[in-house]
Amino acid sequence: LAQHGYTVHVAYGGAKEADAGPAVAPGSLQFHDVPIARSSSPIALFRAVTGLVRLFGRERITVVHVHTPVAGIAARLAAALTRTPVVIYTAHGFYFHEGMSAPLRWLHIASEWLLAHLTTLLLTVSAEDAALARRLRFKSASRIQVIGNGVKAARFTPASQEQRRQARQRFGLAADALVVGIVARKVAEKGYLELFEAFAALAPRHPQLQLLICGSRLASDHATSIEQPLQALMETCPGQVVDAGEIDDVNVAYNAMDVFCLPSWREGLPVTIIEAMMSGLPVVATAIRGSREEVVPGATGLLVPVRDARALGRALEQLIADLPLRQRLGQAGRARALAHYDQDRVIALQLELLQQTLLRQRLA
Repeated sequence: LAQHGYTVHVAYGGAKEADAGPAVAPGSLQFHDVPIARSSSPIALFRAVTGLVRLFGRERITVVHVHTPVAGIAARLAAALTRTPVVIYTAHGFYFHEGMSAPLRWLHIASEWLLAHLTTLLLTVSAEDAALARRLRFKSASRIQVIGNGVKAARFTPASQEQRRQARQRFGLAADALVVGIVARKVAEKGYLELFEAFAALAPRHPQLQLLICGSRLASDHATSIEQPLQALMETCPGQVVDAGEIDDVNVAYNAMDVFCLPSWREGLPVTIIEAMMSGLPVVATAIRGSREEVVPGATGLLVPVRDARALGRALEQLIADLPLRQRLGQAGRARALAHYDQDRVIALQLELLQQTLLRQRLA
């Protein structure tokens, strides 16, 4: 955006300022600490809306582009109050999902429907979410667009033997181990409990098997912690579980793995699966919105039912026992990621959609 002449304001709450990088012109990217909390309490929401109203009014914002459910509420309300001309919302997976009770699910659907009327353009990372939004008539079909998700292809490549050796040495993994890995926040909804149960059943039969866990639980997380079950697993399977915690360079984690696993209960279009596929890893994931769009069963990975530890264990064991299958799925996964999930393509599409929207609004 900055390279195309826009002045970009980044509003964030409780996070570190991003590194703009050398390609961004001075002054074209400005940061604003606004009290946006990961909380839907009325007080927290009021503070966020108030802070954003001040920011939008002071800077005379033309386009608001918002992400995440809570910020999506606050920013769209603030944009309506300040009569911001263009409001774009990227849905990284709608909060409602198949596993919710019907009343709660329809409550969230109604909220999204109402907020959509404060939105100029609704973008989704998942094609399934876009189809659902059209079916539920959140916006007219032309105002709902799929942009997908992506990573920098050059950053994620299959590990060389030396990279693999160094990565395993860093995490204290055995050089000849068969490593199943997960990169995710340490909350139950990422499927950790099912993964722990599956791994505990597999570990006695496969002494060479090790589990690498990368991630942390955010201070703002309200979801159930997995620390106690993790400690229990480490006691049950001594030496076979490595808890790396939060890591700075996720590439090293993928370099150490043989199989990537993400048995989440809900997702948008998981970036970690894309990263793993780009890295040439076979993927085991749950058959949920987003994940089932990325993983082609039997071609790039395996899909299992949500919260089914036995099915997860069977899928992992299938890959554990078959090196040629792992290699075939990993190679096909990388080819699919390169074809569909290159970040440059995603960014180019967003710029094109923004320009079209501005022209439609006569603001270009």
